[in-house]
Amino acid sequence: MILDLRADFHLMAETQPILYSFRRCPFAMRARLILKTCNVTVRLREIELKDKPKELLQASPKATVPVLILPDQILEQSMDIILWALSVSDPHNILGSWNADKAASAQFLESLDGEFKRHLDRYKYAARFEPKGKNFHRDLAMFWIENIEVKLSEMPYLSGKTIGIFDYICLPFIRQFRIADPDWFDSQKLPNLHKSLSQFLESYLFMQVMQKMPIWKKTGIETEF
Repeated sequence: MILDLRADFHLMAETQPILYSFRRCPFAMRARLILKTCNVTVRLREIELKDKPKELLQASPKATVPVLILPDQILEQSMDIILWALSVSDPHNILGSWNADKAASAQFLESLDGEFKRHLDRYKYAARFEPKGKNFHRDLAMFWIENIEVKLSEMPYLSGKTIGIFDYICLPFIRQFRIADPDWFDSQKLPNLHKSLSQFLESYLFMQVMQKMPIWKKTGIETEF
């Protein structure tokens, strides 16, 4: 039954891809950043994590966002969406820095989505895990943050001379890390990262991708994004 429904979803996406997203999810955020940077238009369906639409669950049983429905496939991982978007349009050649050393790029992504994200979750959402371990995981996450600071002391952006893919894929997660305790984070000696994050949060691109969207399940309204 799910296979039949997935086929229907492919037909729906023939004219324009459908993106299921949640505004504050860092994985969805980085997908939207690249889509917007590449000028690739999708039909965005904003969801609520506590009340996911059945269409999302039928299209992607893993039930996490982002999910992009294309005419010939369903992409269920943010990096798959990012790389697809860059294959469609890459006006700023941001894929160049990714392809320059694919092994190093994969290692960076693995450390971000693996080690750092694990400690971030246990710091920011300590009540869900082990509350007493909150600062323990904060300090372990800081080792990763400090490596980012070192890189930014050597070049203006993680992607080189201009902002690019490495910045876009990790800044939403660093934003989350800061949100857990803004005063503490802002007091840390991370001048280059503070500058980079501040510029990102104040950018027009960030404001575009963080606009509040109507909840699709409640309103039936898709947003051209």
